[in-house]
Amino acid sequence: MLRYLPFLLALALMIYAFIDCLNTPEEEVRGLPKVVWVIIILLFGEVLVGPIVWLMAGKKRSGGAGGRAGGPQRWVAPDDNPDFLKSLDKEPGDDTGTGRRGTEPPKDVTDPQGDEKGPRAD
Repeated sequence: MLRYLPFLLALALMIYAFIDCLNTPEEEVRGLPKVVWVIIILLFGEVLVGPIVWLMAGKKRSGGAGGRAGGPQRWVAPDDNPDFLKSLDKEPGDDTGTGRRGTEPPKDVTDPQGDEKGPRAD
C-alpha cells in the first residue's frame, strides 16, 4: 500500500490544481492564458511541476490572513453581527427598531386556584 502513496498524492495534487485552474475567473489568472495553464498542469502533472507552478505563480492570491481590502465581506457569526443583534430587539412587524422585547410591565395573573398574583394594594 505504501508504494502507491506517492502516486496517489501526485494524482490528487494534479486533480486539485486542474479543478482550481478551471474554477478560477480569467481575470485572476496571471502570466499565461487559462487554457495554457490547463495544458501545463496536464502535461507536467506526473512530475508535479505543472500543479506546483500553477499553485505558486498562476493565480492571484489574496494578501494576508485578513483577505482583500475592498473585497467581499467575510462571514460574521450571528452573535458578533451588530445588525443581527439589533434585529433581536425589534418587535415582529416593527421596522423602526424602537420596540424592545421584555420592556412591558408584568400583567396581573391569576393562578389556577383563583388567587390573584401580581402587585397587591394592602
